[in-house]
Amino acid sequence: MSQFIDVCFEQMSLGEVVVSYKGSINADVIADTLSLVEVKLENSEVHNSIKKKLYNVLVEGLQNLYHHVDMPKELIPKDEAESNFGIFILNKLPEHFRISTGNFVRENKIEVIKEKIDKINSLSSEELKDFYKFVLNNQKFSEKGGGGLGLIDIARKTGNKLEYKFFKYDEEFYFFNLTVYINYLK
Repeated sequence: MSQFIDVCFEQMSLGEVVVSYKGSINADVIADTLSLVEVKLENSEVHNSIKKKLYNVLVEGLQNLYHHVDMPKELIPKDEAESNFGIFILNKLPEHFRISTGNFVRENKIEVIKEKIDKINSLSSEELKDFYKFVLNNQKFSEKGGGGLGLIDIARKTGNKLEYKFFKYDEEFYFFNLTVYINYLK
């Protein structure tokens, strides 16, 4: 797996890396990552509205990593009942920040994920606002979250399309990479 993950990680690491993480995702990792990003951006020339947007999108992305992971059994450490392995990279590029997350998903979930993201990407900003309200008021919520609300919120906050790729790991699992851009130059 190490080589497989390294290849995925390398493809996600374009531009100036602000923060990157590869490993088990838990509440402490999320809190530490958000604190680190806040410190790194504190003295930057990035406008406060962009920092806020970036922080909000990071929260959504990290929560998705924490809540929506399927791990191949052979990759779960022997001393753990389960593992929330994920990759997170925040890059600074010439015109925008790039947030890339990655985690394992079962093959049978790919079509649902694609349909959700493609639907979100097909909507205008006004349609996204209406769709968010519709999902919020009509969707059944699972113990893992809100039926795609996080992805809708990310698209609304960034004003950009969500990019995604699936890398085949084996017959049952794929590595899902979600990439989001946050513009800071007009």
